[in-house]
Amino acid sequence: MSADVKGEVPRPKGGQARTRLARRAVIDAARALFVERGYQATTIDAISARADVPAPTVYRLFSSKLGILEALLDVSIAGDDQPLALQERPDVGALLAEPDPGELVVGLARLTVAINTRSGDVYRILSSAAGSDAAAAELLTAYQRRRAQGQSRIARSLARSGALRAGLRERDAADLVHALMSPELYRLLVMDRGWSPDRYRDWLAGLLAEQLLAR
Repeated sequence: MSADVKGEVPRPKGGQARTRLARRAVIDAARALFVERGYQATTIDAISARADVPAPTVYRLFSSKLGILEALLDVSIAGDDQPLALQERPDVGALLAEPDPGELVVGLARLTVAINTRSGDVYRILSSAAGSDAAAAELLTAYQRRRAQGQSRIARSLARSGALRAGLRERDAADLVHALMSPELYRLLVMDRGWSPDRYRDWLAGLLAEQLLAR
């Protein structure tokens, strides 16, 4: 291997690329199998076979089937496999810093639809698994806690800017955001009742503005 112009030997990136491709193949295979068979009935061997990734490699990358489910949830929420939490992403940060409360709730409605469109089936899988698997139940609780923390930031930002409607406390605003932006409500209206994502987005933006913002 030849050195570059600074005299440094460049690091090979092929191994990182192969690892990332293997992770993605396992995550995609797991999503398909969890939907087809359910979480409990899906084995690591089945995921390995579907992904065409050796089982020892699967264990090395994810440690367990729950680790695969957690990675699948993270990728589905964020939209990619970059190691960056949703709240730390520039577009989300810019949204939370939006000075216009009306534009903020419109952006939140768009973000809610995007996340739930990507992760709705995974959230159902996790919720179902949590009923009979203690570790899955812990993962579900951790996810719900993170979601509540992120939504509390929204209520805090609106409260500090004086945008909340008269008489609405910050804690109550956080509760409203938590309920209205929940994956359960999205599933009820879009998946069960057949609303289009666009209809849900517009309805959610209007309801958030009505419930949260000063007129």
